[in-house]
Amino acid sequence: MTSPLHPAHAWSRRRWLQAASAAGALGAAGPFAAATAADLSGVTLRIGTYKGLWRPLIEASGQGRTPYKIDWRELNNGVLHIEAIQGDALDLGSGSEIPATFAARQKAKVRFVAVIHEDLNNQATLARKDAPIKTIADFKGKRVGYVRATTAHYYLSKQLAEAGLSFNDIQPINLSPADGLSAFARGDLDAWAIYGYNGQLARTQYGARTIKTGKGYLSGNFPVYANPRAVDDPLRHAAITDFLLRLQRAYAWANDNYLDYAKAQSAETRVPVGDLIELFNGRSNDYGLGPVTHAVVRSHQEVADTFLKLGVLDGPADVAPLWDRSFGPALSRGNPA
Repeated sequence: MTSPLHPAHAWSRRRWLQAASAAGALGAAGPFAAATAADLSGVTLRIGTYKGLWRPLIEASGQGRTPYKIDWRELNNGVLHIEAIQGDALDLGSGSEIPATFAARQKAKVRFVAVIHEDLNNQATLARKDAPIKTIADFKGKRVGYVRATTAHYYLSKQLAEAGLSFNDIQPINLSPADGLSAFARGDLDAWAIYGYNGQLARTQYGARTIKTGKGYLSGNFPVYANPRAVDDPLRHAAITDFLLRLQRAYAWANDNYLDYAKAQSAETRVPVGDLIELFNGRSNDYGLGPVTHAVVRSHQEVADTFLKLGVLDGPADVAPLWDRSFGPALSRGNPA
């Protein structure tokens, strides 16, 4: 049903019937029927991707022949994904619970429609090979890089607090992942809280030592962000449902075919295949995509409450209103598990 807040998005009778047909087919014939029942050929989904993630994953897994067009837009942190959604420049994106927490605090125009389960061992707090650092307590007075409003910000805060420290006890330096790697290589950082293949490059190319990982500090839940206008648009809702199901199948494929996925990632990121395989072999758990559940929302609220206690948020954030369960039935039925 079209939102009354956006009367300009008027629907012809034909398009209404197509959307209604999709919804009816979804209930009667299973999670894959929506895309085939509706004519999605005129739909373009603007989807945010990180370098080496969704775009090569979808193509390598054989899920790229969609009945709609995809306009891939590379944005390499969750804050940018949410900002693009708020500016109506993106229909779908992703990130961690952290940008989503700030979005909830600001009552941003974004919805969280599914959750990706990812590896936590590639979220790591690193030290230079020659730095006199053996534990987080040794970070006192040191130059520590991180990425503000991301998982790195969150688990670094938790690890510092556990060691009796805070951001006031270190020299925190907010850097993008790419800038952080350059700073780490130059010796401008003593330690670095980082995620993904940049951390692996720091280890393999510059001898970085892992002091702690994100396991035990992060939930492993990474929300899929969506534009409310796209969610409320019947045809784009059907297209998003189809894409999420493809992504769900692609993650299941990657767990069993990681060499093929690593080759596709390497072609886009230039990270050696062997390094990507090493990351995968050291993973904390398999990859997957699932529906919104009470446990997912509760976990996100715990993050918001923790950030409030740490003084990172300037006030309480209620995350529940931003979680959308309308894709849940399809994802539950289509879940490879």
